[in-house]
Amino acid sequence: MFYTTLHIIHLLAAFTYGGFLFVDILFLTKMQKTLGGEKGAECREAIMIHVRKVVPYALFTVVGTGIIMFPYIFGHVGEDGMTNMQKVLLLKAFLGLWLGIRGFNQKIFKINPWVFKGHYFPFAMVVIIIILSQIMWVV
Repeated sequence: MFYTTLHIIHLLAAFTYGGFLFVDILFLTKMQKTLGGEKGAECREAIMIHVRKVVPYALFTVVGTGIIMFPYIFGHVGEDGMTNMQKVLLLKAFLGLWLGIRGFNQKIFKINPWVFKGHYFPFAMVVIIIILSQIMWVV
């Protein structure tokens, strides 16, 4: 029951974080260009005020619950070494931790990333993590 509850929280938080990135890339940036100049920036900022209260904490929740669930899924390394599923899970965990550290630095320490300043790269990482989470069970 604990794992199931944790997994549901993990998925809901992941939908919140990934969903924001999806909406930002496909809609908010286009809205800002359509409205143009000051009005576009003002409208985007009106939305971002509320986003900043929720989305970073959704990311922290995803990473935290992922860390807790990791040993449940990873299991033990056999005598033959890691299975393909364990290798894919490690890659997925690395990408998730990278997003978490990046988000933590931005939210808590106010350190902006040096490269990949927009949301395109984190969105690509989320898509890759989703794909890895689906294929890790069949490789």
